[in-house]
Amino acid sequence: MIDLLQIVDSLSKVTRFAAGDTNHDGNLSFFELLQMGGWIMIPLAIMLLLAVYVFAERTIAINKAGKIDTNFMNIIRDHIVSGNVSAARSFAKNTNNPVARIIDKGIQRIGKPIDSIEKSMDNVGQLEMYKLERNLGVLSVVSKAAPIFGFVGTLIGLMQLFSNINNSNEFEVGTIAGGIYTKLITSITGLVIGLGAYLAYSYLNTQIDKTANKMEAASADFLDVLQEPTR
Repeated sequence: MIDLLQIVDSLSKVTRFAAGDTNHDGNLSFFELLQMGGWIMIPLAIMLLLAVYVFAERTIAINKAGKIDTNFMNIIRDHIVSGNVSAARSFAKNTNNPVARIIDKGIQRIGKPIDSIEKSMDNVGQLEMYKLERNLGVLSVVSKAAPIFGFVGTLIGLMQLFSNINNSNEFEVGTIAGGIYTKLITSITGLVIGLGAYLAYSYLNTQIDKTANKMEAASADFLDVLQEPTR
């Protein structure tokens, strides 16, 4: 039992001091842990920054697109039913969101067959969806690539570790444990970044779906308005 405790204490000292405790204070800071990962942490850091930027930028854009005045369609309906098409178009044109742009396209096509109006609005809706989904592919790529980079870093580190042991002909449990501990940091970092990117991607897709539902509902309401009798 004493021998086991001594081994555990020895491994702990190796991982704390020999592996990455550069200031020898007995603790590993977050920055020291990152340094222990080696050069593979650089591409992982780049992917993390890209994921954070895309998530922040898309969150702001999608939230802005999803903010729709609850009275918007009521005002459009009143203008169209009363025959004041120009006022309806002016109101839609001066409202900056995807729903307003779709409705504006429908107002421009008033007088044409309903199928033609619906198709024109669908085309605008597809363009608006493309704008909302812009750069989401970056999060998808990061969610898959980051864990792979992490595992690659670990494998490269293990190959270097065993190569050094083979060249020096020294076999010490402490050295091996410390080296493995160091290299596993890349795997953990890659998995965390990949999981974060995946959750961000899923969240943004959910928000986009909510905005898409609002666009579809507004389109359906507008087509119903066109079939109402004018006052």
